[in-house]
Amino acid sequence: MPTLTLKDGTEIYYKDLGSGQPVVFHHGWPLSSDDWDAQVMFFLLHGYRVVVHDRRGHGRSTQTTGGHDIETYAADAAELYEFLDLKDAIHVGHSTGGGEVARYVAKYGNGRVAKAVLISAVTPLMVVSESNPDGVPMSVFDEIREGTATRRAQYFHEFTWPFYGFNRPGVTALQGVQNNWWRQGMMGGINAHYYGIKAFSETDFTEDLKSIDVPVLILHGEDDQIVPIDITARKAIKLLKDGRLITYPGFPHGMPTTEAATINADLLAFIQS
Repeated sequence: MPTLTLKDGTEIYYKDLGSGQPVVFHHGWPLSSDDWDAQVMFFLLHGYRVVVHDRRGHGRSTQTTGGHDIETYAADAAELYEFLDLKDAIHVGHSTGGGEVARYVAKYGNGRVAKAVLISAVTPLMVVSESNPDGVPMSVFDEIREGTATRRAQYFHEFTWPFYGFNRPGVTALQGVQNNWWRQGMMGGINAHYYGIKAFSETDFTEDLKSIDVPVLILHGEDDQIVPIDITARKAIKLLKDGRLITYPGFPHGMPTTEAATINADLLAFIQS
């Protein structure tokens, strides 16, 4: 397996496929780079170099005891991309990966990033606070923590229903999609998943978004039950210097998988614009 050993000894698993302008994908919690399969093949077939990696503690990367925070995630990514010498890259992040993209582009992307895309992203801030009064109550994230810590296998299976909108009337559940989500989740370390909840729910990306100088596309489903659109995408677009927002009626949080044809077409149009 292709891996890079970081300065702290963590091994990061990555896939570096094809040639051309790099399109780099950052996965969500608690998944792995495999969650981007539909995008990987699409962009390879369109002549791009595609790079994906498993975040520390996730997938095939080292199950570390620490470093499960956005700052470390972004620093890990920066070390990997410097090793791969990625330049003029388009960075695409889903959910927690959207937060990772925002921090990476803001702090490490100067001269290396052409554009960025935030899909169903947790930016600018998820949890309720004095400055974010309409955010998600902490009790919701405490429930995710409890489920992850005490009954992860069953909880992860249950999580796929709202994640893909399979709990909505008239929506047909796709067992293979659910199984693949569960497989990816269970490959990772339970401590990484537990502490990662704080990373995606409590990190404030406001200043990161304000400082990004490259064009940013935000894609968000209007029926996202995991990362509500009104407290994330609709706020994030107001913070960007050069941003565009596309919303999709009825689309769920996991829309890069269930609605890949639509998402891929919009990504390609943005990249080629």
